Order: sequence, then C-alpha cells, then structure tokens
Amino acid sequence: MNYNIMNYNQSEHERIQNAFQEKSWQEIKTYDSWKVFKIISEFVEGFEKLSRIGPCVSIFGSARSKPGEHDYKLAEEIAYLLTKKGFGIITGGGPGIMEAGNKGAHFAGGKSVGLNINLPFEQMPNQFIDPNKLIDFDHFFVRKVMFMRYAQGYIVLPGGFGTLDEMFEAITLIQTQKQVQFPVVLVDSDYWGGLVRWLEEKLLADKKISPEDMHIFELVDTAEEAVGIIEDFYKRYALKPNF
Repeated sequence: MNYNIMNYNQSEHERIQNAFQEKSWQEIKTYDSWKVFKIISEFVEGFEKLSRIGPCVSIFGSARSKPGEHDYKLAEEIAYLLTKKGFGIITGGGPGIMEAGNKGAHFAGGKSVGLNINLPFEQMPNQFIDPNKLIDFDHFFVRKVMFMRYAQGYIVLPGGFGTLDEMFEAITLIQTQKQVQFPVVLVDSDYWGGLVRWLEEKLLADKKISPEDMHIFELVDTAEEAVGIIEDFYKRYALKPNF
C-alpha cells in the first residue's frame, strides 16, 4: 500500500476516534459556548469589513488550477473586465482560480477581496488580495454567507466539491427566495455541460425541480459573455444588497 495513503488512513482513524471520545455534559456545554462566540466573531468581522466595499462579484473555481492554464487565464480576464466595469472581486483567497480572480482585480486597480478558509492542509492567502480586505474563517458556513450576502453576481469556473457547494448554495438561495435573483454564470460549457444535462434529464424530468429553476443560472464560454450577463442585468436593475 502507498505510504501516504496508509499514513492518511491512520491519521483519519485517529481523528474519528478523538471525535467519539466520551465527554461530560459540562465539557460539551463549555465547548459549544465558546464555539458560539467564535462563530459570532467571524460574522461580525465579515459584516464590518464587507459592508464597506461596494458592489462586488464572487468568483468561484478550483484551487488546483495553475497559472498559464486556460481556466486560470479565463478567471483573470473575467476579473479584470469586471473591475473595469466598476465591480470589486471576492474570491476564497487561496491559489488557483481564486488567485487568478484577485490578480485580475489587482492589476485592473480595483477592490480585491479574499475570504480565506483555515484548513488542516493550510491554505495560504494569495498575494493579490488587498491587505485590508483579507478575512480568515474557520467555518465554511460563515464564509459562504459572506460570499452570498456581499456579491451582486456569481461567476463559477471549473472546480471540485467546494466549487459545487458554493454554486448550489447560490442556486438554492435563489430558488427558495431567500436571496433576490442575481446572475449566476457557469463558465466553460465543456466542463459544466454534463452536469446541466443531468439536471435536465434527472431532476427536471422527475419533477424534482421546476422548469424555471433551470433559468437561475446561465452557461457561457468566454470572458466577454460572462461579464456581459452581469453588465446587462444591472442595466435593468439597481445595485442593491441581495439579502
């Protein structure tokens, strides 16, 4: 067996064992009380900093994309063009597509926001985030609230589980009318096309979603198309908070 896999399995086994160790009610109560304060502090810091940045677009995508790759260059171009249209850019603050989004905003002279998540395999903030617009989070759900609450549009480039989580969070909030409908743009039809077909052939065909739900998002291939959808939307509607 591969040593790295064996080592990972061992550490994961220890993590599970530690999680199931017996605790007294007092230990649980104390831990949960401090957890609440930590969560509140993350919300407060996020609300205070992000409420001052003005209209922004959130860009989601893989942390594994490398400079020079098509997705990376596409994210950088989208961020640059959006910034020139007057939008700030919000990303997850790490490498890959996140770095590309912050880089495009930085070189366009706009607001570059990074919502970094603290992970066991440490994610370091990228160098293109404005120093006063970097926020670190321990909790994914708090971070997602910031992505959704303070963005006027969502650009979704190819990514993995985290990207899917963020994309469906936005779609679900719009579907359930917990959030005003804002542009959700999936970039790269080759990458997302199979998922969109599955949504049509399974969820829609089985009536698990409604036909209008398929119009919550749009599928494009170029930076110009993605930026055009955001721009056209705000020619019709005023920029406002989306919660």
